[in-house]
Amino acid sequence: MLPHVLAGAAGLALVLIIVGDAFETVLVPRRIGRRVRLTRYFYIVTWNVWRVLALGARKPARREGLIGFFGPMSLILLLLCWALGLITAFALLELACSGAAGLGARSFGTLFYMSGETFFTLGFGDITPTTTVGRLLSVVEAGLGFGFLGTVIGYLPTMYAAFSQREIEISLMDARAGSPATAGEFLRRTADLGHGGLCVEVLAAWERWSAQLLETHISYPQLAYYRSQHSNQSWLAALTTILDSTALILARGGMPQAAQAQLTFAMARHALVDITQIFVRRPPATVRDRLTPEALRSLRAQLAGTAVSPPADDDYLRRLARLRLMYEPYAEALAARLMFTLPPWAHAEPRRDNWQGAPWDKLLSERKVLVVPDDEHF
Repeated sequence: MLPHVLAGAAGLALVLIIVGDAFETVLVPRRIGRRVRLTRYFYIVTWNVWRVLALGARKPARREGLIGFFGPMSLILLLLCWALGLITAFALLELACSGAAGLGARSFGTLFYMSGETFFTLGFGDITPTTTVGRLLSVVEAGLGFGFLGTVIGYLPTMYAAFSQREIEISLMDARAGSPATAGEFLRRTADLGHGGLCVEVLAAWERWSAQLLETHISYPQLAYYRSQHSNQSWLAALTTILDSTALILARGGMPQAAQAQLTFAMARHALVDITQIFVRRPPATVRDRLTPEALRSLRAQLAGTAVSPPADDDYLRRLARLRLMYEPYAEALAARLMFTLPPWAHAEPRRDNWQGAPWDKLLSERKVLVVPDDEHF
């Protein structure tokens, strides 16, 4: 009798744990502060294993490709783990019911098959419960399985809609800030800095993007593992570029864009800090200096003649250092955890953007192919 009681207790506990975990992960639109969670441990284990596999790849392109598979694959594995856990739990409950009734014992394998057939509502009917409680459990399991599958069907489109919305602005940044994006290119290309027109508009758009990033990645932390279309782009790189750019504007002080830059910096920093706390518990022991003297010289050369060119002023550098301290440790910690590369402040040499390169360019240049349509066709 005791083994069956233990089986029933284990089955009931497993049902409660999995249903609660799935509810928090899929339906609760906020960060869960509790550390002891099935989904959290699932991602800790699977990501650590996947990191080892990715680090074993010698070519950076192959490594990035492996990492790109993790987000979608982990979601499928998580759903599979939930389903297998519920099937096992109800098999344990059926085992406890049959033992408590003193009926002929069925093997756990048989009960597991019956549980799986019930959960996915196959309805073969070749194996049926032998007790009243067992029949009631089958009805509950069938309803839970139906609701579980329906929730999953609704969950996936929501996830991918959030991913698509995130990537739109990242794709736009290619022409606005280079590939990979840098604060120097972003400010040089997107701003009429003397009048504050276009730059304010773009900064306001990135404020809204940061707010969307915070909402979607708090609700669905799995999105943080999803990579962008190009290996030299990422949501973390875009967020860091915006923080770098607004920090340069705010450190300068007295600029027309300062009010909007303050709002964008605050929203972007809020998003970065909250998302980092989901994945990293402790701050890094050391943080590398991204703005080295060489990088600062490149940045000054790139922004020469503009209103945001970094002056040779110790007070300016101190203000900039205080702003950087508010976000760079978080960006470094998150990049190390998720295997992202943070962008530089400026490129030492000019680089082509992603849109400027195409697979046919060299071949068409060699063939001297040039098609000029007649005016009458327009």
